[in-house]
Amino acid sequence: MGGMVAFFITFFAIPVIIIVAKEKKLFDEPDNRKVHKSVIPNLGGLGIFAGFMIATLLCVPKENNGLLQYFIAAATVIFFLGLKDDILILSATKKFIGQLIAAAIIMKLGGAQIQHLHGFLGIEKISEVSSVILSLFTIIVITNSFNLIDGVDGLAASLGILTSSIFGVYFFINGEQSFAVIAFSLTCSLLSFLIYNFPPAKIFMGDTGSLLVGLINSILVIKFINYSNTPNIPFHIESSPAVGFAILMLPLFDTLRVFGLRILSHRSPFSPDRNHIHHIILDLGFSHRNTTLICVISNCIFIAVAIYFNSIGTTLLFGILFGMAIVFFTTIYYFRSSKRTKTLEDLNKKNRAHDYYSLVSDTIEID
Repeated sequence: MGGMVAFFITFFAIPVIIIVAKEKKLFDEPDNRKVHKSVIPNLGGLGIFAGFMIATLLCVPKENNGLLQYFIAAATVIFFLGLKDDILILSATKKFIGQLIAAAIIMKLGGAQIQHLHGFLGIEKISEVSSVILSLFTIIVITNSFNLIDGVDGLAASLGILTSSIFGVYFFINGEQSFAVIAFSLTCSLLSFLIYNFPPAKIFMGDTGSLLVGLINSILVIKFINYSNTPNIPFHIESSPAVGFAILMLPLFDTLRVFGLRILSHRSPFSPDRNHIHHIILDLGFSHRNTTLICVISNCIFIAVAIYFNSIGTTLLFGILFGMAIVFFTTIYYFRSSKRTKTLEDLNKKNRAHDYYSLVSDTIEID
């Protein structure tokens, strides 16, 4: 029920948003870092937020909505943060402060904290201080991961559909109705938005949408990690931190990789560049549509491996997933580097040929 409400609200809201954005000239302007070449409205997050919020508020069972008010409060903070950034542009510092406020609401009032590592590196239950630090890091990174990977038509929405639908199915099977409604409301809002965002995109979700998708996924994955290793539930998962990481593998690993490279280059982790996974795949000559499909299929492989091997232990499974990710990223880096080298060689040959013909022409004219 919640999914249908979310789908239709977003479906009918997006065309109105497109019209208003065009009339008010609220566009995402292309530049040398972005992959689109024309002005496109970037307020699709308004439709996603409307569908998600209304469906969640209407359909979460009354007896199970004790923490919902805090999740909604945090989502509202993120919504206005993203909206202001889409319209007026926010500095990275102000955006980060807003995310800290939303994370604090989720953790302190909503109780969404990672309290157990389920055997990762031999660690079980962690201290309160460690819990706060790890949970804050998780929320901030996941929230930004969907924002940073939103660079190709349909990519962030498709990955959001994949991740939230998996969480939704899991919580539904295990009788966690409130979290199932939250997950499916987001899934169906994104499905509806994708109709207008799949290549060629008529509208982008902007920071309003991508930050919201990241925030809700951070709530879902923390709940998943805390709950899925509970004894006597229908679908018990032994290595829940590793499986949760695998569900969000592509946006999460790409964000950690890019943040690390920027910090090593003595730059802000929030500074823009063209070093994301979708940029690399585009540089190999793939279209927006194929880039999105490659990323989604790759993430599905990580999820399948994690679920199949979830009984081997959290530490070992993390090692396998990291190894797969490193091989994947190294491979596409290699192919991009090879293609750039070949392109440079072809360009040099062309320039040498041009210089030779120019010299011959000048010699003939002198004669």
